[in-house]
Amino acid sequence: MTDRVLELLRTRPDLAELAAFPFDFDVSRAYHVESVHLASGASLEPIAGDDTGGTYFLCGGTAVLHASSDGYASLLADSVGEALEILVRLPAWCENVSPELDEEGLLAAVREGDDEAREEFAPELDAQRAALISGLGLPDRSLVELNALSESATRRTEPDHLLLNSDELCAYQLEESFRQSLRDVVLGPGREALERMRSGDLGAWEEAAADPVLRAGVLRAAQYDRRDGDLPLLRFLLEHECAARTEWFEERRLAAVLVALHGQDGDVALLRSATAGQVTDSAGAVEWARAEEAKRHGRDVVAESEFTWIELAHRQGRVEHARVALIRMLDDTGPDADRLRELSRALERIGDHAQAARAQFNLLSLQDTAWERASEAYVLARLERRKGDLAAAGRALERARAAVGADGTTPDGAVAQWHRRGLGRLITEQHLELTLAAVEAGDAELARTTMVHGRLLLDTIGKGSAKVLSRLSTRAKWAVAGLCPPGA
Repeated sequence: MTDRVLELLRTRPDLAELAAFPFDFDVSRAYHVESVHLASGASLEPIAGDDTGGTYFLCGGTAVLHASSDGYASLLADSVGEALEILVRLPAWCENVSPELDEEGLLAAVREGDDEAREEFAPELDAQRAALISGLGLPDRSLVELNALSESATRRTEPDHLLLNSDELCAYQLEESFRQSLRDVVLGPGREALERMRSGDLGAWEEAAADPVLRAGVLRAAQYDRRDGDLPLLRFLLEHECAARTEWFEERRLAAVLVALHGQDGDVALLRSATAGQVTDSAGAVEWARAEEAKRHGRDVVAESEFTWIELAHRQGRVEHARVALIRMLDDTGPDADRLRELSRALERIGDHAQAARAQFNLLSLQDTAWERASEAYVLARLERRKGDLAAAGRALERARAAVGADGTTPDGAVAQWHRRGLGRLITEQHLELTLAAVEAGDAELARTTMVHGRLLLDTIGKGSAKVLSRLSTRAKWAVAGLCPPGA
């Protein structure tokens, strides 16, 4: 369904002309300087341009995003109508408008900007503004309300409206003051539940007992906001961490640290169980907890790894928040192999294979040894295949084969036995998976070529590893046979 105001601008040349000048919303320039898309995958349609090369986009059919030609993008309004209200009544030339101003201050700022506009380029500004407001049927809101709507929209740019360059996958910038703190977002539920538990709200205790993700947030909140009276609730959290069948052992250890720091004899048995016998008495409990604090469970929330909040966001179902944080981190990461590896794996975990492949490609370029190049190249192949770029996956596997000498070259000593180790099986597996993907995509040439290499690899890695891959190999062989007739 087309936005009412946008439809008026597209069908009424007189209104479109007024919007374009002097209010710089030109529906005849509905294009951008480069290919872009939203990280969230939501729809994105260019609907107008400004005279500096910037573009207004319709996001998800409703909200309006503005992208400048110098790489900044922010949400302007929740509808085209609201966007026009803001642009017409709080226009860009009113440079002194700020969120702190009251109605009187806003009126003064707009009056000052309008006076300059009338003198420099828009002597008929008042009539033009009135005609556009009337023609579009825009409501008569107070300037304070409009200013608040604009600021609220900008603060909601992330996570759902992060704009990416489609070729390089880098994100457009957003002023730091408008960016969300992922730490505060993911700690919010835990902080709220912790306060409820402290107040004696039995419902909060029951919720924490039943929900391991909420419990993780409560423990993190308690880690950075410690109170003398928290021991009973910390003990309660530790008991449930010990009883839970979960892969998240970090919270159990954190809960044990917070309980052990109190040094109570009555907690020794619980701590002994939680620490697999590392704690045997109350004095030792305190000593152990202080050592753990120094390593990874301290009180300084700023010192906590960004990946802690990303993992918690993912567990909370805040995938877009995690995605935004990871993309921003990747954009800011230089030639740091360890960080790139962690980013690649984290992006793969949330299902963003395109960004994971970007990180992995950069990581591969930093590897010094043939073994490392082969190890990271097969991971890149997996990511490229999963993002749908089968040709790029084939090139990555070519690099993996070259690194281990599977292309006929002589490998160095570090990979001389690659085919008898797990690396050989993993590289072979990716060849077979790519073969199947190429068959499904109807790419006969890639399927046939990749399967040829896959068969050679199967012969090379030995019977033990080949047996593990036998079912996958059979599927790939028959798939290629079905796609590529004999003699093709």
